[in-house]
Amino acid sequence: KVTSRAMELQKMNGHSRDDGFDGLDSMAERDEFLPHKSGGKKEIHFTDFEGKTSFGMSIFNLSNAIMGSGILGLAFAMSNTGIILFLILLVFIAILSSYSIHLLLKSAGVVGIRAYEQLGKRAFGHPGKMLAACIITVHNIGAMSSYLFIVKSELPLVIQTFLGKQENTGEWFLEGNYLIMIVSAAIILPLALMKQLGMFCFHVIYKKFNILCPLGEEYHNVTEPAEDFTSSNGTDEFCEAKMFTINSQTAYTIPILAFAFVCHPEVLPIYTELRDATKKRMQTVANISILAMFVMYLLTALFGYLTFYAAVEPELLHTYSRVDPLDTLILCVRLAVLVAVTLTVPVVLFPIRRAVLQILFPEKPFHWARHISIAICLIFIVNLLVIFVPSIRDIFGLIGATSAPSLIFILPGIFYIRIIPEEQEPLLSRPKIQAACFAALGFIFMVMSLSFIIIDWVTGEARSGGGH
Repeated sequence: KVTSRAMELQKMNGHSRDDGFDGLDSMAERDEFLPHKSGGKKEIHFTDFEGKTSFGMSIFNLSNAIMGSGILGLAFAMSNTGIILFLILLVFIAILSSYSIHLLLKSAGVVGIRAYEQLGKRAFGHPGKMLAACIITVHNIGAMSSYLFIVKSELPLVIQTFLGKQENTGEWFLEGNYLIMIVSAAIILPLALMKQLGMFCFHVIYKKFNILCPLGEEYHNVTEPAEDFTSSNGTDEFCEAKMFTINSQTAYTIPILAFAFVCHPEVLPIYTELRDATKKRMQTVANISILAMFVMYLLTALFGYLTFYAAVEPELLHTYSRVDPLDTLILCVRLAVLVAVTLTVPVVLFPIRRAVLQILFPEKPFHWARHISIAICLIFIVNLLVIFVPSIRDIFGLIGATSAPSLIFILPGIFYIRIIPEEQEPLLSRPKIQAACFAALGFIFMVMSLSFIIIDWVTGEARSGGGH
């Protein structure tokens, strides 16, 4: 969810056409993020930078920032809410994400800042910058973990398919934990490229019409949720789509949706690159991107759910292997997804490493030993998480209930309240009251989601085991 160009732009705080400035306020704020020493060269002002990216390409870039591994968990979320409730929640999260971007853009318009962490610094000083950096770091570690979990889950199946094996026979090269360590050392560490997962949606729709329900006794025996469901409700109900349902796994739905829509650290850098940029133009970019992802997410969740019903696993792609492990189309999709997530991991690592350097070594010059050591430590930590976390659902749930609401709800709301001058909008004005309620909603959502998820972990009810 991080583009390489966006990462470069996070180092910049400028833009050529920033609207919404008061004359005195703009001059006062300008001093905060302009270089203090020119070194004999002309100082580069934020107003000197003019975006070159077209409107359409900006939509593509932001859509790419939104799109991530969360798409693989949406069908599972729908299976635990029903179609109607899922649709309501999806609309709810999409609208709130758009409003959140509005708050960020308006805050950035007042102070001329084009980086999420710098908004934190402007609102609360150095602690605010560190808080934003830490939350972004936690979220990116969660994203890396979800990508590597997909490698752990899918790469053994790809190797198994190429070897013509119907099932895993236990060799070391079919063991996911060994494979993620090999991939991390041989591929992820040296690379800094990125792909995307968008084509996955069309394959899900296609396979809906090629996989018939009931799925067969063999599938029911290997998928615990399906076995439990069919034994208590029968095949007819197993193959019936639910419009509205609630169970112990429903608690993961909003965190999964929130995780899927996080793009907010990339919004301001993309705004910086936008040609003829204004807040209204960038908000339109955001709205179209969110709408496009809304449609893609809905189609993926709907057709994935209507293919497997209650048998859908937290990682949708893994579910297809239970039907036909040697399916050529699914093999192609699996390979494409593996390439995408493997090449995305090193890109996500860059902003994490930069944040760690800012937190631990803010005044130190670049050093190769420090640069490489941090990368190795981060990959080692993420590998441990992926090895010991039993399901990708837990990654989606935990990150979606902590860093995602912070980035979407809490931080944009409190940044807005602190940054917008009281002369422009008094503390009790309607926009600031809305922002305060928005931040409070995010905090309530975080507490409730974490509570339900922890209860589910403690009780161990309805463990799906997806992604093992």
